[in-house]
Amino acid sequence: MLRWFRAILPREERFFELFNQHAQTLVAGAAALQGMLRGGDEIQKYCQLVTQHESEADAITRQVLTAVRRTFITPFDRVDIKNLITSMDDAIDQMEQTAKAVMLFEVTEFEQPMREMGAIIADCANLVVRALPLLESIGQNVSTITAITEELTKLEGRVDDLHDIGLKELFLKHRHANAMDFIVGVEIYDHLEKVADRFDDVANEINSIMIEQV
Repeated sequence: MLRWFRAILPREERFFELFNQHAQTLVAGAAALQGMLRGGDEIQKYCQLVTQHESEADAITRQVLTAVRRTFITPFDRVDIKNLITSMDDAIDQMEQTAKAVMLFEVTEFEQPMREMGAIIADCANLVVRALPLLESIGQNVSTITAITEELTKLEGRVDDLHDIGLKELFLKHRHANAMDFIVGVEIYDHLEKVADRFDDVANEINSIMIEQV
């Protein structure tokens, strides 16, 4: 009954605009993260870009949460909206934490698995951009949304594998050398893995909304 009632009332369509704006910060943040992971002389520039995009994402998140409080009719449940935007924001927050760790430990070179993890994170961000507009017409897009969320989960699993591979390589590389390099490498790997975990959380929130609405 509630679903039918919502269907006949006007909606605040700005939610979808804000979702899409936030998703674009994920794409931009992931691209900056990839740039950082290439190493070289521009690491600081890319770290600053990650922080800039994280600040933009925070501002959009605040707009969404304010709209949730002020809007009478929302496109789907208020809790679902809050959980979705929060999970998205957590993803770019974790990108910033990665960049902060790189700056703190003055990392200048990155292992190949780290760069591969960065590429997968960029793929995850692009999948979220594809998925969010489909939520405006969930019933017509169930199969596509499901395929996207399944791919996000699959990519998160691949990042987990790279994390394990990377830790093993780090151990073999540094077990008779500088322990601090090993510790710092582990820190970077852990942060990158957490970014992918947060994208998996986004996939779960999208699935939750889809189940609720269909």
